[in-house]
Amino acid sequence: MTEQSTDYDSPWKEIIELYFPRFLEFFFTLAYDAIDWTRPYEFLDTELQQLEPDAEIGRRFVDKVAKVWLLDGEEAWVLVHVEVQGQYDSQFAERMYTYNYRLFDRHKKRVISLAVLADEQVNWRPSSYSYQLGGCRVSLEFPIAKLLDYEQTWETLEQTTNPFGIIVMAHLKTKATQRNPESRLQWKLSLVRRLFESGYSREDIQELFRFIDWVMVLPKELASSFKTEVRNYEEANRMRYVTSIERLAKEEGIEEGILQNARESVIEVLETRFGEVPSAIVEIINGIEEPAVLKTLLKRAIAIASIAEFQQLLENLTSGE
Repeated sequence: MTEQSTDYDSPWKEIIELYFPRFLEFFFTLAYDAIDWTRPYEFLDTELQQLEPDAEIGRRFVDKVAKVWLLDGEEAWVLVHVEVQGQYDSQFAERMYTYNYRLFDRHKKRVISLAVLADEQVNWRPSSYSYQLGGCRVSLEFPIAKLLDYEQTWETLEQTTNPFGIIVMAHLKTKATQRNPESRLQWKLSLVRRLFESGYSREDIQELFRFIDWVMVLPKELASSFKTEVRNYEEANRMRYVTSIERLAKEEGIEEGILQNARESVIEVLETRFGEVPSAIVEIINGIEEPAVLKTLLKRAIAIASIAEFQQLLENLTSGE
């Protein structure tokens, strides 16, 4: 089991949208306390494309932009950046600054920039960007939440009723069990039992189960054992929260079919334009799990000058460059 088998990007994007107020309440209380939650907030993901229209595919970040209302009645913007894959990025702080000033420049509204660091490097904690030249100084300081820090306060995660307690536990244990699928199975079962016993609503249990199941990927034989254990636990406790396992399995099958069609489309375009496609390229394409990446690759395949350039694009993508 390798780190590439885990998709962190999509689950984090989905869970932040589902539980945005609880997300801020858990990680960034000052921001949470400044917002008027009696008024509706709005996610504007198209803003990200306008802030960074030339962004390369394969980024290892989750970015969300939300328009909110402050308690003082002013409209403001919340920029959330989650580093999800655990790779050191020397440009992270500069990127935070760039997004902040571009959003302010476009809308002339105050901006709250926030960062969650889900990486595995204890000492990497970028929280500011600044430069000075000729007597002029520019700077941005932004709050960060380092998920690794919660390993030292595990009891806090177990005791909180905020959904992000169990979300952080699932993320940390996914990282910790990258090369130990048996241990991951046990932790996954433990977290699901905790979820069932937490007092959450049926809807919350299903959504949080989806997150846990999404990130804590298991080999097929252990995935089958997991489903059997969950089903037995449900029946023993007369629960019907996740008999949706069959529903989720169906959804996953549909999603995999969509992914496979997208992969085949990329390969077919390359074959039409350049003839036989090297097996190394086919193998990489067939390993891609993100629909957005495949969509971008399809566009590149239509216009790219040569198969060699396309192969370089793929190599840059898989190496995280």
